[in-house]
Amino acid sequence: MLAQAGAHAEEASTGGIYTCVDASGRRITSDRPIAACIDREQRELGRTGTVRRVIGPSLTEHEKAVQAEQLRKQQDEANRVADEKRRERVLVARYPNRAAHDAERAAALETVDSVTAVAVKRIQELKEARKAIDAEMEFYKKDPAKAPMKLQREVAANDAEIQEQQRFILSQGQEKQRVNKRFDVELAQLRQLWGTRATEPSVPAGTAAQ
Repeated sequence: MLAQAGAHAEEASTGGIYTCVDASGRRITSDRPIAACIDREQRELGRTGTVRRVIGPSLTEHEKAVQAEQLRKQQDEANRVADEKRRERVLVARYPNRAAHDAERAAALETVDSVTAVAVKRIQELKEARKAIDAEMEFYKKDPAKAPMKLQREVAANDAEIQEQQRFILSQGQEKQRVNKRFDVELAQLRQLWGTRATEPSVPAGTAAQ
């Protein structure tokens, strides 16, 4: 055993032998890395012929940059897939079935309807207030420009706020469309995930503990 260990130590302390097959198919051997094989694999051998290491082809700066970009893209894709898997797990945990998803859709739409109802009520209040304003403006119906500035400002403010509330109601209608679209997209994805989960083989009780 001591002799064998000494032989290994001696081999490790001596220079290696480099060998490769060049582009012409010739096997080349040298006591240093072989320039003719810089673009291909070469092996460093010990004195007994054992392979110490395999040296890959040397790359140009451009090749290194291309390789680094390829590795970056591969890592980005791996990260994207991992993120997508995490999102899927979160989605299924949040909506384990169709009823849970439908309930959250209904709650989201109810929120939109609630704020829309507030705007509708405000318009009704503004229209009621407008009746009193119009009653005062009745004295100036032949020439509204002669109405007091305060009254004219009240008319303008009433009109502006009604228009603002109407725009808000319109935006809430668009928001309902966005909510439904989001839940529709989720539902399509969930149907696939629920289906995949349903077809997965079940683990017999006690199997995990074995």
